[in-house]
Amino acid sequence: MIQSSFVHLHVHSEYSLLDGAIQIDRLLEKAGALGMKSVAVTDHGNMFGVVEFYDKAVKAGIKPLIGCEVYVAPGARKNRSPSPNGAPNAYHLVLLVMNETGYRNLSRLVTLGHLEGFYYHPRVDMELLREYNKGLLALSACLKGHVPYLIGMDRMDAAKKQAEELSAIFDDRFYLEVQANKLREQEKVNRALRELSMDLSIPMVATNDCHYLNRADAMAHDVLLCIQTGKTVDDEKRLKFSSDEFFFKSRPEMEAALGGYAEALDNTVQVAERCHFEMGFGEYKFPVFDVPEERGLDQVLTEAAEQGLAERLMQKEEEEGPLSGAGKHQYEERLRFELDVILKMGFAGYFLFVADFIEYAHRNDISVGPGRGSAAGSLVAYCLNITNVDPIKYGLLFERFLNPARISMPDIDIDFCINGRDQVIQYVAEKYGRSNVGQIITFGTMKARGVIRDVGRSLNIPLGEVDRIAKLVPEGPGVTLERAIQEEPELRQMEQGDGPTKKLLKISRSLEGLARHASTHACGVVISDRALVDYLPLYKGGKGEIMAQFTMDRIEQLGLIKFDFLGLKTLTVIKESLRLVKETTGVRIDFKRMRMDDQATYQLCTDGKTTGVFQLESSGMKDLLRRLRPEVFEDMIALMALYRPGPLGSNMIEDFVDGKHGRKRVNYFLPQLEPILKETYGVILYQEQVMKIAQVLADYAMSEADELRKAVGKKKPEVMARHRQRFIEGAVSNGVDQKMAEKLFGLIDKFGGYGFNKSHSAAYAMIAYQTAYLKAHYPVQFMAALLTQDMGNQDKTIKNIAECRARGIEILPPDVNESQADFSVVDQKIRFGLAAVKNVGVKAVELVIEERDKHGAFTDLLDFCRRVEGGKVNRRVLEGLIQCGAFDFTGTHRGSP
Repeated sequence: MIQSSFVHLHVHSEYSLLDGAIQIDRLLEKAGALGMKSVAVTDHGNMFGVVEFYDKAVKAGIKPLIGCEVYVAPGARKNRSPSPNGAPNAYHLVLLVMNETGYRNLSRLVTLGHLEGFYYHPRVDMELLREYNKGLLALSACLKGHVPYLIGMDRMDAAKKQAEELSAIFDDRFYLEVQANKLREQEKVNRALRELSMDLSIPMVATNDCHYLNRADAMAHDVLLCIQTGKTVDDEKRLKFSSDEFFFKSRPEMEAALGGYAEALDNTVQVAERCHFEMGFGEYKFPVFDVPEERGLDQVLTEAAEQGLAERLMQKEEEEGPLSGAGKHQYEERLRFELDVILKMGFAGYFLFVADFIEYAHRNDISVGPGRGSAAGSLVAYCLNITNVDPIKYGLLFERFLNPARISMPDIDIDFCINGRDQVIQYVAEKYGRSNVGQIITFGTMKARGVIRDVGRSLNIPLGEVDRIAKLVPEGPGVTLERAIQEEPELRQMEQGDGPTKKLLKISRSLEGLARHASTHACGVVISDRALVDYLPLYKGGKGEIMAQFTMDRIEQLGLIKFDFLGLKTLTVIKESLRLVKETTGVRIDFKRMRMDDQATYQLCTDGKTTGVFQLESSGMKDLLRRLRPEVFEDMIALMALYRPGPLGSNMIEDFVDGKHGRKRVNYFLPQLEPILKETYGVILYQEQVMKIAQVLADYAMSEADELRKAVGKKKPEVMARHRQRFIEGAVSNGVDQKMAEKLFGLIDKFGGYGFNKSHSAAYAMIAYQTAYLKAHYPVQFMAALLTQDMGNQDKTIKNIAECRARGIEILPPDVNESQADFSVVDQKIRFGLAAVKNVGVKAVELVIEERDKHGAFTDLLDFCRRVEGGKVNRRVLEGLIQCGAFDFTGTHRGSP
């Protein structure tokens, strides 16, 4: 391939949201096809895509040039007064990273633009450019750049002065940017820039301000701008590019559009050669966990884990009786093994950090889940109270969580009570440094149905017709227009025909998958050893939240530590139920010390009376419960794994149920597999079973077995072929008949792909058991808590009230003298909560209750009106309270004047 002597230095990817229409994969594909050794991405005011771009470019053998087209305020960045005489409130300037210093400076500039200078755009100013210019190259940008703008306004002296100022800041790192878009005003600016270049000895570079990949994409990009501005293509006053030249051109195409600027084209290669930034992946930046100087992290973790094990074993003996010496040895040996792996990998600080914020939650009465994901397989996590599932008792594997043969970041995600989650994040920010902690960005994309609706509106196609076409696309994850058109004859006919629907589908296919908007990840938090801005740029969300500009997976690539602080509604329901139980009966329930053998709980599940019970509410799950008839906690664990798309579409459930109830002889294939498959009646249900089978039959080390487990799940043929040979050879050497070894590997390949993470099943089965226990023994308190949690959802409230009636639980109407804000329990009945009444806000309810608690019950409506503040309890609130019956105690009919 002939190498191009031109490099694109000004390119807008899809991360110039609703402005750039270039996907990074396609950008690199075309750059490679044109023989370009380097390419830049310079999105508007952000660095959203730089890690993805860098990673993919390096893998494609193309040198990535990291950059950003920043917005520069005409004066101070914090001044939000409109510019006089209609002048711009921001000018464009392209910045490119030369080295590590440049990357850090660009990250700071972009961050400060969002946090301090936002006024329509995230603006920096000349003061910041003087402070943070080292390691950066600057290009004068498009017609909206300060120098080109002044030229366009025929203010050559001012343009010269501005060019001199920028040249003084960036020294020999400032370039005048001529562009190949063939616009008449651009040609005028290009000529003037050449004069300035000669006059001031500032070199020129040629760019094309690429917003789409090919000329044919100009129409789709035009529609994208309509989506951004909410306009239609028929609106003559809308934002619109006045040519179709803003595409990713080859060197010959650039020459054709820029005759006489060969040196500027050549200089692009020189600029690329001046950039030498390498993004570091994989080196972990753990939050700093302070320990006394005389005791290192390893010693502190070891001591904490050993102390925790002693406490856990003491509790176990209190509940189950004395442990044998062999039993204690099993726990002690497992703890030593896990600690050895964790310390060798350098993860002691990580575990101490997680244990610290969970201990804070416990100390502040914030409910924490028993665990989730593979972390429940760690005894160290159990001993540190990070999880509350005994991994040895339930046969959970540490290697499923942390592979000893491969250093990879442990991933401990935590469920918190919804009402306490933000408090835990606040604690982490205060203890480890607010500048070190941030939330994480995520991007909504133009999915198949949504892009049809967006494009249809922009093309001014009638809403009803657009909606009808969109509904021809199947619902569900992973659905693409390509697949929908293949499967739906009417869509295929539209694409092959003529008229507006053909245009609609063509443009929709072009825009499908582009990033549409930025938002805050629901639970992701990144925590660093120093200020986050030293590693990445930050962004301010719509609610003022500060977040990293990179998505969760890209943050992990940089070695930054992310955590999922998940808010789980069920934990809030459990906490409120326990409070109501203690308040109304005096009974204090401690689930951490509860045995998992309550027969009333299992009977409730067997009867399918599980509305409101975590994970067991759906009609399909209720049917499975009635068929399976759970009797022990292991059955609850199995339920979590069985009720999923894979098992539901196979014979796994029938085999499990029939095996459990003795209707079918259980086939373990080999005697040595019975201990592994006995609890699941011969069915390979858990990923951990795949690992144990490989260990027992084929002498796999557990770390190697984990690799097999991953290969089975991802269905990688070449990896599976290697493991097939390894498994069969290992099994045969252990005396297994070759045909049986082949058959067993076939079963692992077929059913192991449906295998579920048993650690996660066990943790979530525990939450399911707890909610079922509460419903079985304290149904009134449980349903009151559930009604409170769901009071903002009308459909769920109706369903919960229906469940109360079915269970014979009386719900008393609202009453201004009896009701609390939430649903409450009175004499084994549920009193309707005032906050659940339509048109009655929380502030009004708080005021009513405060007045009632201070000065006693209200005697009648007039007394109520005299005593409460009319500003918050207005006529609308009053009417809502009357209509719901909150004043029925007065004996006056609701409709009385």
